[in-house]
Amino acid sequence: MKESYKAFTANDLEALQKICGVERVIPRECIGEDYSHDELAGIHNFPDVLVKAVSTQEISEIMKYASANNIPVTPRGSGTGLVGGSVALCGGIMLDLTLMNHFLELDEENMTLTLEPGVLLMDVGKYVEEAGLFYPPDPGEKTATIGGNINTNAGGMRAVKYGVTRDYVRGLEVVLPNGNIMELGGKVVKNSSGYSLKDIIVGSEGTLGIVTKAILRLLPLPKHKISLLVPFPDLPSAISAVPSVIRASSIPTAVEFMEREVILAAEEFLARKFPDNSSDAYLLLTYDGASKEELDIAWEEAANICLECGALDVFISNTQERNESIWSARGAFLEAIKASTSEMDECDVVVPRRHVAEFVLYSHALQKKHNIRIRSFGHAGDGNLHIYVLRDELDEKSWEEKLAAVFADLYSKADTLGGKVSGEHGIGYAKKPYLADSLSSDEKAVMAGIKAAFDPANILNPGKLF
Repeated sequence: MKESYKAFTANDLEALQKICGVERVIPRECIGEDYSHDELAGIHNFPDVLVKAVSTQEISEIMKYASANNIPVTPRGSGTGLVGGSVALCGGIMLDLTLMNHFLELDEENMTLTLEPGVLLMDVGKYVEEAGLFYPPDPGEKTATIGGNINTNAGGMRAVKYGVTRDYVRGLEVVLPNGNIMELGGKVVKNSSGYSLKDIIVGSEGTLGIVTKAILRLLPLPKHKISLLVPFPDLPSAISAVPSVIRASSIPTAVEFMEREVILAAEEFLARKFPDNSSDAYLLLTYDGASKEELDIAWEEAANICLECGALDVFISNTQERNESIWSARGAFLEAIKASTSEMDECDVVVPRRHVAEFVLYSHALQKKHNIRIRSFGHAGDGNLHIYVLRDELDEKSWEEKLAAVFADLYSKADTLGGKVSGEHGIGYAKKPYLADSLSSDEKAVMAGIKAAFDPANILNPGKLF
């Protein structure tokens, strides 16, 4: 695949302005700093031009021009990623999709929502709930665009019961690197018509095509919800309860684990008390359902299981005030950790559920081994762990050396336990070496072949995944 691209010129700028107009085509010297990076602090690079597209046809024309002139294109949504996936590593065109933020159709009969990729995740739930419907995927970053969620196959806290983004994408409109427009899937419930190209696009991180429209599957809105905050004396006893909770008669919507250090950081960040911070480890269980009676059975069974596994207590969160205090803290974990240090990086591994405690305790041991602070929380119900390595006062050289050493240990341990490199944040640029180490030669060859079939010139989001 080509790695050298045409130098961007004034003629290229003029050509793009003819497609989109002058106001939505911003030259390099006028591009804001935010567009040089995502939420991963260590990777920065400016595109040569920022184009704010408003239609599929515009994107098609842009890609035809980029393809004909060998100019790299980096698609971007809200820029909330954590792996450098939307950074224009090779310069060229950055394609901002946030103005394509319209709801196109709510089909209540087929229970689907058709929308553009720039719609924010937090707006999707509000929009469909008015019709008594429910979009289950629940990634933590609610200001992310739905296009970004699709491109990373985002998961979130409700994955243990409802699955991840890929499970709710029925159809896609995609602009290929050559500018052709392709319709994949549709509103049908079942589809056994050849290769599922739609599912290849989901999770491809903008390296195969640009999503310009999506048809999402919806469910009936659960009418009742309840949460349980369950303190345990230590993390192993908390995690030991998870398999039994999930095997119970009612599947929990979410099973989160958290440790005292992260709760204290969230309390300080929010200037607000958590319902309980006296224990070393907690499970946060959530249930939803059609009736209060159904939930009563579910939470009572879960509470008994946790107590049998050594829980110190069970706090029922059935009031708005208590729910707010718990979930505002849980939602602030990432920002609270970030605020406590000068820089951080994340290991977003997924391991089999039974190995969650072992992996987290291993990360604790690495603090002493490498003399560096490490914090964690995550989804105990699906084994997706968020391990954060904190720079604090380290100089640049020490930080890079320690970070590399910690990550090497973490990813090696995950591989030993039968885990994978990323559970929901993707690979982008930052995790490329770890993905490469985890794949067989056959897997690498097939993935490279797929990339070459879609994008033989390697102009679309180059430098990511491979």
